Amino acid sequence: QVHLVESGGGLVQPGGSLRLSCAASGSIFSIGTMGWYHRAPGKDREFVAAVGRDGAANYTDSVKARFTISRDNAKSTVYLQMNSLKPEDTGVYYCNVEAAPYNYYTMYEYWGQGTQVTVSS
Repeated sequence: QVHLVESGGGLVQPGGSLRLSCAASGSIFSIGTMGWYHRAPGKDREFVAAVGRDGAANYTDSVKARFTISRDNAKSTVYLQMNSLKPEDTGVYYCNVEAAPYNYYTMYEYWGQGTQVTVSS
């Protein structure tokens, strides 16, 4: 079983910054891609950013140059540094991790419980 624990959400003024963290724990043989998704109020969950095992990252256009995703493989943790936050960044952020709990090869997708980010003055 793989557990994801997120932290770092909160209330911030427009232009401010937050750093989200997501730590994976449990019986894990290997971890693949780690990423973040955003569910704005009244909307579907959407992709924000992802980072591969080699550190290669990709982002949705709306957060490029503002958000930075990174990972610490030794800690099985993925981070999302969010700068220049805008009101439209408000919503719940979900961690998404590919992990192998039974062997080194068979990956499953896991989701965190979500952390609330509110950008408001």
